[in-house]
Amino acid sequence: MTPEQIVSFATILASVVLSAAFLLTVYRVVVGPTLPDRIVALDMLVGIAIGFIAVIAIRTGFNLYVDIAIALGLVGFLATVAFARFVLSRGPDGRPRPAEVLDGERASEAIEKNMEKGVANRKGKGRR
Repeated sequence: MTPEQIVSFATILASVVLSAAFLLTVYRVVVGPTLPDRIVALDMLVGIAIGFIAVIAIRTGFNLYVDIAIALGLVGFLATVAFARFVLSRGPDGRPRPAEVLDGERASEAIEKNMEKGVANRKGKGRR
């Protein structure tokens, strides 16, 4: 086998694997039981698209595709960060969190309670 045949076979195989991954990931985006599952699947779709662009760059020998893949990676990262902030503000179920109106006394109680939860969460993470 010549090196050209090996590269051709590898790019065809990579295209088949990426196509299967794409279909499975689209299924997760559509069916995903929670919003975070869908967000992770969308991030995975960006990674798969970058893979497709890399395969096309190898097959055609056109190096500009690598720059396009890098730009897509940056945009995908920013989109994932934006979705993560959305989930933090709304909650994993997608519903808005109820706003609490606190006076001076209740505010200090709420802060203390949240700090205790934070300390408990940090202690629990180390014991796994």
